[in-house]
Amino acid sequence: MTRRRDLLIGAAFVVALTALGIGERTFDAQSKDMVTAPKFEVDPMWPKPLPNHWVMGETIGLGIDAQDHVWIVHRQGSLAAEANLDQKPPTASCCSAAPPVLEFDAAGNLLRHWGGPGTGYDWPQSNHGLAIDHKGNVWIGGNVGTDSHILKFTQDGKFIAQFGKPQPKPTGSNDTENFGRVAKIFVDPKANEAYIADGYGNKRVAVIDADTGKFKRYWGAYGNKPDDAQMPAYQYDPGAAPAQQFRTPVHCADLSNDGLVYVCDRPNNRLQVFTREGKFVKEAFFFKKTLGDGAVWDVAFSKDPEQKYLFLADGKNERVYILLRDTLEILSTFGDGGRQPGQFFAVHSIATDTKGNIYTTETYQGRRLQKFVFKGVTQVPRDQGTTWPAK
Repeated sequence: MTRRRDLLIGAAFVVALTALGIGERTFDAQSKDMVTAPKFEVDPMWPKPLPNHWVMGETIGLGIDAQDHVWIVHRQGSLAAEANLDQKPPTASCCSAAPPVLEFDAAGNLLRHWGGPGTGYDWPQSNHGLAIDHKGNVWIGGNVGTDSHILKFTQDGKFIAQFGKPQPKPTGSNDTENFGRVAKIFVDPKANEAYIADGYGNKRVAVIDADTGKFKRYWGAYGNKPDDAQMPAYQYDPGAAPAQQFRTPVHCADLSNDGLVYVCDRPNNRLQVFTREGKFVKEAFFFKKTLGDGAVWDVAFSKDPEQKYLFLADGKNERVYILLRDTLEILSTFGDGGRQPGQFFAVHSIATDTKGNIYTTETYQGRRLQKFVFKGVTQVPRDQGTTWPAK
């Protein structure tokens, strides 16, 4: 009876996916229920509780350093309207907003914390995106208002550089001095170049020198010259021909070991792949009928040398997809909508450590950081659901 029920559930899930329009790059209705893919289990005890009655706001950026320490940036301002938070005078003993930048070790202990306005730089109006480069520097972007710049700090929070300046009005996707509300940064250690998902105001990928900030190249969807014609996210039409420009936000631009750039065109529900120079290679659509925030939020690579697998975070449908990187086929998926460990509410950013463990952050009302422990490549269901630890 249990086996029959599982088969019925699996069949219903495939039908639901087909209705959402993922198409040929995902689950095959004729495939078996099990597939060979990475397996993960959530660690419900990670990270450890924060000190000082601290709580996190919208947890919006995520990076892993060379020591497998996990760094996040969250939005203190998203907590301002909540009762008892930073009230003057305090209305209760709990709680207060944690500093914006937090560093955790592999065991979940909080190590360092810093961030916020300071001398010599312009702290973003709304944090978005964090990266740790090969030199250990911490990069931060911002995605609202005048956030037309990127900041770089040491791991102790010492300011190093600011690229771009806050702009009262958008300067456009062809500006080579400033950005347009940066969503994410990825630094290539070989070429010492930073790939900028630019982002919430602009419609491009920009590549800059990681030391000087000098623009080196940029491109739009399909490698086209970016066009800032109005293309609101909420007017996306799943039945229309694919848009020839990115739709804001352009949410990630991550470089693989073999020199391919994976770009999250979030509201267009597609992942586009380019060479380092911006030549279009291929694209894939996911949950094509998803409206609003879109389905393609962030990507991370598996830690084998070939990076055989690509992990795709979908903060609207509340899952992580495990893809074959060469075909962009969905092998399996884990997670579900919910508040419990292993579930998601607006899963936003995703990253892997050297052991293959996955970390995720959640924005909006999710406001947390989770760890999913890599359990090897084995037979798993196509829909792994909430990956609670085995007994």
